[in-house]
Amino acid sequence: MPLIDPEAPAPAADTPVEELTSLPFPPITFSHILHCSYHHWQPRYRAFVPKSRLIPLSAPFVSYLRADGIVLPPETAPRTDDDNDDTFSDDGGDEESDPSVEWPEIHAQIKSTIAEYGGKVTPKLNWSAPKDATWMNATNDTQCLTPNDIYLLLKSSDFITHDLEHPFDDCVPDTTDPSSVGPPEIPYHLALRKYVNFNPALEFRCFVRNKVLLCICQRDQNHFDFLFPLRDSLRSRIQSFFDEKLKDTFPDPSFAFDVYVPPPHEKVWLIDINPWAERTDSLLFSWMEILRMKDPVGIQEEDEDEVQFVRLSLNGHTEDCSGEEPCKGSETESEPESESESGDNEDDAPLFPEFRLIKRDDPEAYSFSTPQYSAHKLPKEVVDASLTGPGGMSEFLGQWQDILAKQTQESDSDDSQ
Repeated sequence: MPLIDPEAPAPAADTPVEELTSLPFPPITFSHILHCSYHHWQPRYRAFVPKSRLIPLSAPFVSYLRADGIVLPPETAPRTDDDNDDTFSDDGGDEESDPSVEWPEIHAQIKSTIAEYGGKVTPKLNWSAPKDATWMNATNDTQCLTPNDIYLLLKSSDFITHDLEHPFDDCVPDTTDPSSVGPPEIPYHLALRKYVNFNPALEFRCFVRNKVLLCICQRDQNHFDFLFPLRDSLRSRIQSFFDEKLKDTFPDPSFAFDVYVPPPHEKVWLIDINPWAERTDSLLFSWMEILRMKDPVGIQEEDEDEVQFVRLSLNGHTEDCSGEEPCKGSETESEPESESESGDNEDDAPLFPEFRLIKRDDPEAYSFSTPQYSAHKLPKEVVDASLTGPGGMSEFLGQWQDILAKQTQESDSDDSQ
């Protein structure tokens, strides 16, 4: 659907309406996508990133992830010559094949990392975690106890496939490097994070434009009453974290980042950094809203030799604050913009980054009708059949056709009656 600028002046009767056919993003460069890769930023911010281990991936392993079908290494000891070979057919070697023989060092590193982190890890590729494939896991989340748990999630995830096949979609070469005409080679890495049962209510997505923290929202799509009294303190923590840790150290001026602020809400953990692009989920905002949002004014210095003063709009009137005591924040879902009789643009800007939470009566709250990532799920029978090889899939397809034919027959019978 074409996008129409809501604040554009009304055209004359004989003037054609100008429509936006795409969101007004600046060009997305190859380098920006690489800067948002976990292997690029995790070493720089290691001190405030949850404990994780980066494993460089070889070409054979990447080919294994790209290959069709799901073939997992045997978890038991390999068969010996003393086993009864008569029970195996001539082509039984395919069923017993071990793909990890092509990348034994990576397989061993994964095993040792799982043991080092107490037997549970969460996997992630350069940009994405296989959250859309958790239905394949017995625990219905991303915790993995064995290397095969990791391989199964990675090979079942559309998010991982996107990382492998389409990381540079809609990107342009960097203008700073005239020799760059095509996408650069990607150093793929597997990140294994120590599994921690995060409280999803305390995960937040933050949007940065031109080194200004523009807005914040919760990541989980449910209402949490306890977040509202904490909003001002959480916003202050996140703002300080951005100013001190990210603002002048991340190489690009615009990006999105995810944080986790566990009780007692004094430390902020960096979870992820995402591209400033439409592919990043804007969650409780729309991208058009974010792109058109005014920068927060922040604290204004009246005089270098005097104490700083700030003005905050509170339900139609203003309040002056000074000294070390922080100003009281707004209690509404979105902070109102400061109003001025002169109507200057600067006075129309908000003081703080907007912090959006889901209220009790919001339509997004308690949306249990459609499970998250349900578009990526398949019937269990399809997965079981794919794991048993070509024969199993062929047999399943025959059974599936019989089921469809039977349903059609019953439907025709009901119609005739």
